[in-house]
Amino acid sequence: MTTTTTEPTGSTADPVGAPDPAPRRRRKGSGGLGSYLLVRFLLIFPTIFILVTTVFFLMRATGDPITAALGGRLPADQLAERVREAGYDRPLMTQYLEYLGNLVQGDFGTTLSDRRPVLEVLTTFGIATLELTVYALIVAFIVGIPLGMLAAYFRDRFPDAVLRVFAILCYATPVFFAGLLLKLVFASGLGWLPVAGRASTGTEIELQFLESPTGFYLIDALQTGDWDVISDVLEHAVLPAIALGLLTAGIFLRLVRTNVIGTLGTGYVEAARSRGVAESRLLRKHAYRPALIPIITVIGLQIAILLVGAVLTETTFEWKGLGFQLAEYLQARDFVAVQGIVVLLAVIVAVTNFIVDIIAALIDPRVRY
Repeated sequence: MTTTTTEPTGSTADPVGAPDPAPRRRRKGSGGLGSYLLVRFLLIFPTIFILVTTVFFLMRATGDPITAALGGRLPADQLAERVREAGYDRPLMTQYLEYLGNLVQGDFGTTLSDRRPVLEVLTTFGIATLELTVYALIVAFIVGIPLGMLAAYFRDRFPDAVLRVFAILCYATPVFFAGLLLKLVFASGLGWLPVAGRASTGTEIELQFLESPTGFYLIDALQTGDWDVISDVLEHAVLPAIALGLLTAGIFLRLVRTNVIGTLGTGYVEAARSRGVAESRLLRKHAYRPALIPIITVIGLQIAILLVGAVLTETTFEWKGLGFQLAEYLQARDFVAVQGIVVLLAVIVAVTNFIVDIIAALIDPRVRY
């Protein structure tokens, strides 16, 4: 008779000579994040280079900046002398390479219309545009995110339909038209808010005499400690911020609505719903934060849209920032100033996109791969 022996099922000892278990798949960690951020950072430079190159050659498509700005205002011999002194009679590639070299050294040139260093124009008026952009983003967050959550809560019902129409109107209405409408109703009609400007004349004079002005009017107003000055600055900011902020608020509203609805249909939310958790609590606790991730990832694009919209907004409300100055320099055909402003805007958009990529990668690891 033969007997059969079996190994104990609970034995943990590996037989001699047995192959090693299959190695675990390495999980991407800080290396994946580091590589992702490095690639995103390096992409800043070709982006700026391509835009700078495109703007340079497009500006030269109609001739040199001196002739474009002063042609017909000066005799031919004086115009030719100005062109020669500025170096615009040299080959185009020579001018281009010199322009790139100056940009690397931080030299943006000198404006043709008012003979100011372009860098001075950028620092003086750039802060005003930054202030308006911050105000507009605050309006976009305050309006877009809560209304998007509300639209998701009332999905396919009357409030949802109204809010979707409102979102379409927000991002489809031209900024200058929204600005003129706001001025007509709240400034000219009701007289509640100022028509234009960043502050009243008295406030601007008071802010100029500060020991360390920042150019950011709200910060400077807070330095004075005078509530009348602070309220004056805020009142002037309300209409421009709403006109520009609603453009992005409509996009945020649609994004939040779509992503909250998607999150409310996931398995873990359904499990919580089956345990009797109220819909309002599901919305606040479970669907809110995941819905913010798409907003963070598109903020970089929205910054670019806001900067473009700032040109029309600042012109409509005489908000003296880069957009207002860009319109002035375009009318004067001051291509040197226009080039400098466009380059700065390109740098702002590229850097903002990089910062947004960092935040998105830290919040949602899936974007690293």
